[in-house]
Amino acid sequence: MADRKPIESWLTDMDGVLIHEGTPIPGAKEFLRKLRESGKPFLVLTNNSIYTPRDLSARLAGMGLEVPEECIWTSALATAKFLKGQRPGGTAYVIGEAGLTTALYQAGYVLTDKDPDYVVLGETRTYSFEALTKAIRLINAGARFICTNPDETGPSTEGVLPATGSVAALITKATGVDPYFVGKPNPLMMREALNSAGAHSETAAMIGDRMDTDVVSGMEAGMETILVLTGLTAPEDVERFPYRPTRVVKSVADLIDEV
Repeated sequence: MADRKPIESWLTDMDGVLIHEGTPIPGAKEFLRKLRESGKPFLVLTNNSIYTPRDLSARLAGMGLEVPEECIWTSALATAKFLKGQRPGGTAYVIGEAGLTTALYQAGYVLTDKDPDYVVLGETRTYSFEALTKAIRLINAGARFICTNPDETGPSTEGVLPATGSVAALITKATGVDPYFVGKPNPLMMREALNSAGAHSETAAMIGDRMDTDVVSGMEAGMETILVLTGLTAPEDVERFPYRPTRVVKSVADLIDEV
């Protein structure tokens, strides 16, 4: 690997890096505290579009992890920023929760089912046949199809749940229209996060537990990539991919002294 500049900004995934099934990963609390004390820009990233940053900050606080809401970047925020740049003051029919609708409102979008510019699909625990039917008809009528992220499943205490990517596949099958996915592994989400934090890729690092989302999007955005082994990726899995992280560590506990 070529020598890189010292890390001045940190981006980190949430699930599998800081928490696992609602429980903090050992070292996460200390790592976050060191980040806050350092004064360096940092963001906690998630593809989950259900919650607002304020909601997530409160949920993390309930687990003993202190992350200010301005230090949380979601696929909903990235989607709203992308759409604002593409078509300022546009309209959208949205299937999703408060995290997505709030972000779009704040971006100046009008949410409507009357000839919208976009159909925007995000996570929700209540996907309805009526809403999906309406989305299909609007896309067939010319609305552009946007998804917050391509994740096919999500975790729950009862087992996996269908997520945005699976529902998007249903809509694509019915319309023949593929969506544009904004969230990871699209490096667009990383670049927008860096811009939000006032950070630069050449001095930034992305910490994640997945090769196919965190590492590839960080790499394509020009950042140092750090894979932790506290989530979905085992050491032997790394060699299966045609790209590599900059380095592999056991957990964020190994990075505390670097902040």
